[in-house]
Parts: sequence; C-alpha cells; structure tokens
Amino acid sequence: MKRKLGRSGIEVSALGMGCWAIGGPFWEGKTPQGWGEVNDEVSVRAIHAALERGVTLFDTANVYGAGHSERVLGRAISGRRTQVIIATKFNSVFDETTRQVTGSDSSPEGIRRACEESLRRLGTDYIDLYQFHDNGFPADKAGPVRETLEDLVREGKIRAYGWSTDFPDRVEVFARGPNCTAIQLQLNVLDDNPAVIALCERYQLAALNRGPLAMGLLTGKYKAETQVSADDVRGEKSPEWMKYFSGGRPNPEWMAKRDAVREILTSNGRTVAQGALAWLWARSPQTIPIPGFRTEEHVRENTGAMQFGPLKPDQMKEIEKLLGRS
Repeated sequence: MKRKLGRSGIEVSALGMGCWAIGGPFWEGKTPQGWGEVNDEVSVRAIHAALERGVTLFDTANVYGAGHSERVLGRAISGRRTQVIIATKFNSVFDETTRQVTGSDSSPEGIRRACEESLRRLGTDYIDLYQFHDNGFPADKAGPVRETLEDLVREGKIRAYGWSTDFPDRVEVFARGPNCTAIQLQLNVLDDNPAVIALCERYQLAALNRGPLAMGLLTGKYKAETQVSADDVRGEKSPEWMKYFSGGRPNPEWMAKRDAVREILTSNGRTVAQGALAWLWARSPQTIPIPGFRTEEHVRENTGAMQFGPLKPDQMKEIEKLLGRS
C-alpha cells in the first residue's frame, strides 16, 4: 500500500513508523516525556524489519529522547538514505546529557539551529518533512515560522514542511505556504477530528496520524489493572494532555469505547491494532498512520495490517453508531 505525502507528490508507504518510543526516557522537570528504557540494538533491528516489510516513512522529533531517537534512526538507515522518507520535528530546546527539556524556540534563528542539529544527528544533508512541534502555538504568530520553513526549502535543507497540530485555524495558516504538505494530528478510531481531516482533504495535505493506537489502548495489550512504569509518559506523573491513561492505568472511559468496537476491528482475522489502522485508511485518502514501535514484533503486527487494507464502508458506519457519532 502506498499514499502520497500531500501535495508534495512524494510517494510513501501507507503506514509509517513513529520513533518516539525508541528515544528512551527524557523529562520536563519531573514529568516523564518518553516511553521508558530501550535497547538501541533492538530498535535498529526493528527499523530494519520495517524497511524489509515495505515501510518507507519514519517520523521522529529532535526532542524524542533529547536527540536520541534521531541518532538511532540515523544509525539504522546509514547507507539506505535513498530508501526512506524522514519526517522530524522542531521547537523544543533540551539538554542531551541530562535528557531534560529546557524550553522552546520558534524564532527563525532557533528553527535554523534546530534544523542543522537534526541533520547532524540523522547523518543526512536534507530532511524530507520538517514539522512544527507546537500544537497550540498562536495562529496569528505562525507566519514567520512558515516563511522560515519556505526559506529552508529553497535552500535545499528540507523538501517540505508541516505542523503537528489539532486545531483548524493553525492548519489554515500553514496551508497558505506553497511547500506545506502535511498536518500531523491526533487521530484514531476512538478519537476523530473531522474538522482537521476536512481541511487536509480540501488543501490536499497528508494527515499523519499520531496516537493511531491510542497510546497502546488499541493494541489489546493493556487491561484495566495494568500499571505503567514511572518513567513512561503514560505513568502516574503523566502530562496533563495524556487522556488515554490516568494514574498510570488505562482510562476506563476509553477502554469502554475500545471494547464497544472490538468485534468490528478484529473482523477478517485482524488484531485490534490492525483493525484500528484499517479504520484510519478508510477514514480518508489523506491519512497515514504512524504507530510507535520498540521491537520487531510490534513492526510485524503493524505492517501486517497492510495485507488486509481499509475497513469497508458498512463497517465504518457501524463504528460511528456504536460510538454515538452518527
């Protein structure tokens, strides 16, 4: 399965791989921002497994693991740069040694500095998709950010750009830029965003789906009593925006929604996760889910969804009814 990366015309696999988890732990003060400890050798093998299964798009950010995710991805694709489409993000300022997030910088100088640092960590001389990593940055102040990104396209540092945001007014601002080609939004079968999807379709922007498996709830791995580790972004000291988990355990409200649609998601021999990815492909021709991974097993299950393809229209309608959205 293939899809276009918005109006850039760049062809990518219909499934990307989200590289947040492979960055390992990092923190903002005492609040965890990563997904716990990782093994870099396991991460590299998982990336290679994804490549072998036809995945070409890898999404990371400079802040994941305080630079570590980019370094691991760069190592894994060394010698294979032409086979991959790299999406990364900018805005956070951090200390790679302490793995602490120390601030943000969306000034033209800060964006350029972040771009050069990401290029070095990734071991490349260009980034395919460079994304603004500030969900709620004021729309009326985003013009200079967009214009700096247009400059970076002209200079050959990046091929295209986008914004990781869930807000329609932010999408409208970036969509005016000729080389804006993607919006990364929170989207999964339990958590739709019709307004932003409609804009992606209108402006022919790719809709990269973060949280496609609801931070793990849609993998079937988590039960009501599951306790997540303290250094995990879903743990007891999770950030305020973490809605799928509460107090280090799966949120019962979202678990109930998952259970309501489980039968449809697992139709035709799919796993819950594969059904969740199938919903995203059926949701819009613009969608490209980017589930996270840590191991080859995660990669195998997620890429296995491509053999089934999207859910059928009648299944999509039934899910809307079950979730009270129709």
